Amino acid sequence: MESRTWWWIGGGAVVLALILFFAFTGDDADDDTTTTIPVAAESTTTEADAATTTTEAMEDTTTTEATPAVEAIVACQITDTGGIDDKSFNQTAWKGVTDAIELGLATADSDFLESQSATDYQPNIQAMLDKGCDLIITVGFLLGADTEVAANANPDQAFQIIDFLYDPGVADNVQGAIFGTTDAAFLAGYLAAGMTETGTVATYGGIQIPCGVTCFMDGFVYGVRYYNEVNGTDVQTLGWNPEDQTGVFTGDFEDLSKGRAVTQSFVDEGADVILPVAGPVGEGSAALALELENVWVIGVDADWFITLPQYETQILTSVLKGLDVAVTTAIQEVAEGTFQGGTRLYAIAEDGVGLGPINPDVPSELQDEVAAILESLKDGSIVPGDQALS
Repeated sequence: MESRTWWWIGGGAVVLALILFFAFTGDDADDDTTTTIPVAAESTTTEADAATTTTEAMEDTTTTEATPAVEAIVACQITDTGGIDDKSFNQTAWKGVTDAIELGLATADSDFLESQSATDYQPNIQAMLDKGCDLIITVGFLLGADTEVAANANPDQAFQIIDFLYDPGVADNVQGAIFGTTDAAFLAGYLAAGMTETGTVATYGGIQIPCGVTCFMDGFVYGVRYYNEVNGTDVQTLGWNPEDQTGVFTGDFEDLSKGRAVTQSFVDEGADVILPVAGPVGEGSAALALELENVWVIGVDADWFITLPQYETQILTSVLKGLDVAVTTAIQEVAEGTFQGGTRLYAIAEDGVGLGPINPDVPSELQDEVAAILESLKDGSIVPGDQALS
């Protein structure tokens, strides 16, 4: 009986001690919650940051961080005649939609329609209007006229068009995404001039579209000229004259055999580095380069080391365009209710365009020169087109 009494007394003392401890320390514990509860950092992303990406990020622009909760939208894409799996323009834009689906910004009902010819543009846009898409994305300069007509007829419908610049006020519910590819191709031209063994390089396009095609070609020529100025060389460029805007075009974005034939004609004239700005047609150039083994090719829009790895030994680099980033950005803006028409430029200063990986066979000294020129393009100390006409 005596032992039980002492047990109850001891237990009561422990309880009393605990009560007194919390009574005296409770306020201090409340004041120190930041040391034990994680606090989310405020976002410092600006609107310009959201619209662009670094060159490295463009190689894999899938975002892994959580996206602010919004109501996902239905995003619908209409391709040009290159098709959704062109390993270039349309495919990279579609990646922007699939990235948005993964981020919870777009629903699984998001869809695409492929255009087999120009006569498909208007019916495909109408089909997406009938589907009730929240954002209709038209890919390419060739869809400009039909997109404008549909936008003006449906002023409450949000549209995005890739590589088209409308005059202000023409279609206020359309956001045109354009890209500073002249700067990025300038880097490729400098690199090509540094790697040629014959002293001749070349470029060609699919269809003469300003600026979705010809700006690449402008920048490439300007980059070669800059290399000549810096190094006292006389590398020649076949296929394009930026002053009078004349050059070589295959007339489409589908026929690989045309790319092969044009490339063979350039090789016959001594060219050993080729920049095809022609979507899938460019694969014809890559295939011939692989057979010849002494010809380099430069990809456009997407990283060819990823999309066309079978030609990796002959790929010098790729001129990258943040198409997927532009599409995902527009989808996010529609989902958040911040979407606006007008023109959005994805420039080199914010890494909206740039070069992909450079072939490891390129000497490190030349790679360093290209990296330094990139910084000069960003700060404006080099402006493509200011070079001599040699």
